Amino acid sequence: MADTKTATLTFDNKSFELPMRSPTVGPDVVDIQKLYGQAGIFTHDPGFTSTSSCESGLTFIDGEEGILLHRGYSIEDLAMKASYLETCYLLLYGELPDKKQLPEFENRVTMHTMLHEQMTNFFRGFRRDAHPMAVMVGVVGAMSAFYHDSTDINDPWQREVASIRLIAKMPTIAAWAYKYSVGQPFVYPQNSLDYATNFLRMCFAVPAEEYQPDPILSKAMDRIFTLHADHEQNASTSTVRLAGSSGANPFACIAAGIACLWGPAHGGANQACLEMLREIGSVDRIPEFIKRAKDKDDPFRLMGFGHRVYKNFDPRAKVMKESADEVLDLLGIEDNPTLQVAKELERIALEDEYFVDKKLYPNVDFYSGIILDAMGFPTSMFTPIFAVSRTVGWIAQWKEMISDSSKIGRPRQLYTGPAHRDFVALDQR
Repeated sequence: MADTKTATLTFDNKSFELPMRSPTVGPDVVDIQKLYGQAGIFTHDPGFTSTSSCESGLTFIDGEEGILLHRGYSIEDLAMKASYLETCYLLLYGELPDKKQLPEFENRVTMHTMLHEQMTNFFRGFRRDAHPMAVMVGVVGAMSAFYHDSTDINDPWQREVASIRLIAKMPTIAAWAYKYSVGQPFVYPQNSLDYATNFLRMCFAVPAEEYQPDPILSKAMDRIFTLHADHEQNASTSTVRLAGSSGANPFACIAAGIACLWGPAHGGANQACLEMLREIGSVDRIPEFIKRAKDKDDPFRLMGFGHRVYKNFDPRAKVMKESADEVLDLLGIEDNPTLQVAKELERIALEDEYFVDKKLYPNVDFYSGIILDAMGFPTSMFTPIFAVSRTVGWIAQWKEMISDSSKIGRPRQLYTGPAHRDFVALDQR
C-alpha cells in the first residue's frame, strides 16, 4: 500500500507538504528529495545521524532495544546456528541457502581464494614495518589491474564474479599482509579447509611444520566474521556506496571502504580496547581507572563499553562472550594480566550501579579484542580482520545500490566562508 502520510514544513509564512515513507520496521521517514526544488532550502545534519541516505533491505538495527537483523534474521541466530558463508549467501541473495546451494557457494568461494602470483610483488613493495591496513588498501585497489573481466559494473555477471572474488581473496590478502609484517613466507590457501580455518592457517602456519587449529578457535574466528558481516549505513559502508555511486569499479569501492574502516573512530575500537586493558596493567589498578571513567572532567574513557548505536546492549556481545570464554578455557591463559584485567572489568560493568544505570555493557569490541589477542594476533591485525568480515556487507550494499540505479552522491553544505570579494592585484596587497 502506498504511503499517504505527509509532514508540513512552515517558514516565512509558507507551508510545504513533504511526503512521509514507512519502513518495514523502524521510524517513519520524511522524504525531502524535492525540498530544495520546492522551497529553495537544504537541511543541515552533520554526521547524517538523522538522515536516511538510501533504501536498503539488508540490515536493520534498533539501538534502543539492542536488535540487529540481517534480512530479518537475528544476529544471535546467525552467529550461533549458521556459518559465516551462510550469512554471506543470505546478505548477497536475500535467503538462507538450502542443502544444495550452500556447498555450491562454498565451492565457488574456495576456488577463488588464490591471488594472481604477480600480486606478491605488491606486498614486497611495501616497507617491512608497513601497517597491514596500508597494505590491504593498496593491494585491494590494485585488483582492478589484474581482474579486468569483473570491473564492468553494468554487467550483472561481472558484478557477481567480482563479489565472489573479493569475499574469497580478502582473507588471503589480510593473512599475507600479516606474514609480510613478521618476515615469514606467504602461506597459500588450501581448498580442503573451511573459510575460517583456512584464514588461521594462512596466518599462523610455517613451512617447517604442520599446522591445524583447534576447532574451537576456528569456530570463534567464524563467529567474529559473522558478527561483523554488516552493520547498516556505518561510515565505511557509506563510503563504499558513495564511491560506487560515481560508477567506480568494485575493487576501488572496497578499497575506499577499507581506508575508511582504518580510522580509529570506526574499525579500531577493539584495538583501542585491548590497548586500554594493557594500560591498566593489573587488577589492583582497576579502581583508579574506574574512578577516572566516572569523573566528567577526566578525558579518560573506558573502551569496549557501551556503543554509539546500541543504547541498551550490543546483541553481538553475548555470542562473542561465549566464544571468549571457550577460547580462554582452551588456551589455558587465565594467568595473563591483561585477560585478568578484562575479566574483572567485565564483572564490574555488569554489577556496578554507574555502569548499569548508564547501560555501559561490554560490547562486541571488548570480547573480540580479547579473543584475537589470545589467538596470537597483534593489535595491528585487528582492523584487517574486521575488514575481512565486513567485505560481504560492503559488497551486498554496493550491489544493492547498483541495482537501485542510485544517483551519484552529492551532499550539500552550510557555507560559512566569505561572500564575493574583489580580487586585489599582488602589488597592491
